[in-house]
Amino acid sequence: MIEYDLKIINQLGLHARPAALIAQTAGGFTSDIHLSKEQVTIDAKSIMGIMMLAAEHGSTLHLTVQGADEKEAAEAIKQLFENKFNEEF
Repeated sequence: MIEYDLKIINQLGLHARPAALIAQTAGGFTSDIHLSKEQVTIDAKSIMGIMMLAAEHGSTLHLTVQGADEKEAAEAIKQLFENKFNEEF
């Protein structure tokens, strides 16, 4: 199992576009991928679950990945956050 804390550094937080990127990226892996904020944990392959987190700029999410391709999956999700979901603000 791999776990990371990921800070939301893009200005608009997790709105529809970043949520879709996370869900699409997570869906490409067989591992179980979950994001948590406070006491809420969601499946990162669910766009609605991601939107439900209502994660704004500056908040921190906890990523948990477990499965056969966990290293690749965790790195791919981590890169989305570090690259600000390719938003140029």
